[in-house]
Amino acid sequence: MNSRTKFVVVMSSTCLVALLLLGGVVSKGAPADDRASADNNVYKHLAVYSEVLSRIKSEYVEEPDMSSVTLGAMNGLLEAIDPYASYLNAEQYKEYLKNFDTYRGDLGMVLAKKFGYITVVSVIPGSPAAKAGLTTGDMLESVKGIATRDMPLAYANLLLKGQPGTTVDLSVLRRKPEPQKLTMTRAVVTAPSVESKMLADGIGYIKVAAMGYGRVKEVATAVADLQKQGAKKLLLDLRYSASGSPEDGVELANLFLDKGLITYSLGQKSPRKDFDADPKKDITTLPLVVLTNRGTAAAAEVAAAALQGDKRASLVGERTYGDASVLRPITMDDGSAIILSVAKYYSPEGKSIQDNGVTPEELVAEAEAGGADVDDDSEPAPAAPAAKPTEDLILQKAIEIAQKKG
Repeated sequence: MNSRTKFVVVMSSTCLVALLLLGGVVSKGAPADDRASADNNVYKHLAVYSEVLSRIKSEYVEEPDMSSVTLGAMNGLLEAIDPYASYLNAEQYKEYLKNFDTYRGDLGMVLAKKFGYITVVSVIPGSPAAKAGLTTGDMLESVKGIATRDMPLAYANLLLKGQPGTTVDLSVLRRKPEPQKLTMTRAVVTAPSVESKMLADGIGYIKVAAMGYGRVKEVATAVADLQKQGAKKLLLDLRYSASGSPEDGVELANLFLDKGLITYSLGQKSPRKDFDADPKKDITTLPLVVLTNRGTAAAAEVAAAALQGDKRASLVGERTYGDASVLRPITMDDGSAIILSVAKYYSPEGKSIQDNGVTPEELVAEAEAGGADVDDDSEPAPAAPAAKPTEDLILQKAIEIAQKKG
């Protein structure tokens, strides 16, 4: 199927989703008669969509592969509402179940869908992806020679895995006009340990490059060590930290909170679940500044949202990526499956983290963002003066804010 056909299918899918969502919203708050009318409108939209597919099959300049059209339509539909969702046909889902946890080799990227392509959310420091210079906002045009346009996200993650030492060919869209061809060697990716050090003026600095893997305990140890060294204030650097589960974010936030709501999860069929701070897990009362950027996601986002929402910390940097949900596979009668967010995590003030990200009070852009902008709708950071490549403007601003605290 050529790109023009794919474009038609994806655009029609997106329109369908918007119409269905509008119908659903109208339906929920309406009287019974109005809900029935809204349901009828949804079915009318489905009829129009079916007719569009029929016209593509019968009248397009060449007869398309309708299985590819359907797969592209499904993934376009899912991407319109959930950048982490996937539709896998029966063969793909069978391969996914069989092999996803089999291979230990990987490239060390956290991925999402954007504009139909597989997009890099963040890379793990020291991983093959990091060594190749990949960064937030880069788009994978192809994996192993297979175009990623409309490729299920879960399937792309599967293709990137393999035995350590084996290679995989990628085509990457960056700021350059032409795609960059890369041959990368898979490796067993180990997330870096937490780093900490004392800065001037009694400021302790903690860098959390990745969550999960027992990193919360390492943060607790770092806090204790810095306090012994005389730290009076703390900086928690969560930039480009995009791994770990939301529960890891809850644990991280609880190190600095003795009360209050950390986050809650909620879905259409998932009742609200509150995560409250446990005062026994709070380890410090030192003033805190948290650093974020466009590569901050998942566990780190949950922690940042909680510390900001509960007025425990000042946030500085860029708006975070937006990735905090409960993903679950839902199987179909034909053996296919959709992997879908069935619940989202929310900030203490009730904002969906996945939909809104977390916006710092002090917006500062990275001196060198590297890669394309992640979200065209994100709130722009103030224009920064020209900086030397080695200057860290966000860290400089965080230190300035910390110096003014208590």
